[in-house]
Amino acid sequence: MERKGIITMRGKALTLVGPDLTIGVKAPGFIALDKDLLEVKLSDYAGKIKVISVTPSLDTPVCDLQARRFNHEASLLPADVVVLNISMDLPFAISRFCTIAGIEKVVALSDHRDGSFGEAYGVLIKELRLLARSVFILDKDDIVRYREIVSEQGNHPDYESALKALQNVTDVAKAA
Repeated sequence: MERKGIITMRGKALTLVGPDLTIGVKAPGFIALDKDLLEVKLSDYAGKIKVISVTPSLDTPVCDLQARRFNHEASLLPADVVVLNISMDLPFAISRFCTIAGIEKVVALSDHRDGSFGEAYGVLIKELRLLARSVFILDKDDIVRYREIVSEQGNHPDYESALKALQNVTDVAKAA
């Protein structure tokens, strides 16, 4: 499935591959690689609230700041919340970036091998084989509770809206 007209990069329209995930749907599984080339699956985080920060490449200024912002926020979150950063960067580059940037609270993953995450979540950019800047929040049952696909890829996501949605999900989890 291809979707046009949703995102641009430097004003140029691009095509997203995969479904248009909506709020309330069960999030699809995926397989990505960690910095040690080990497979990581969504199911590895069963029972946790997941914040998935998606970046085109950690080696760019906006992606760098996005990863750092979510790393800071992750240090303030309860233990039942995990923050993942997924990009198409090679695991070696991810490891280098996280070491230099001091990213210790975010689990940085690579989708470069199969594009499993990008295709499943509808954020694989066809023309560039990069992931579209986006944020997904999944509850403990892997239901999508928040989704933002940033329309212009050079822009930041709406951090405040994402954090507010996360607070709502954690409040519901506490009340359950």
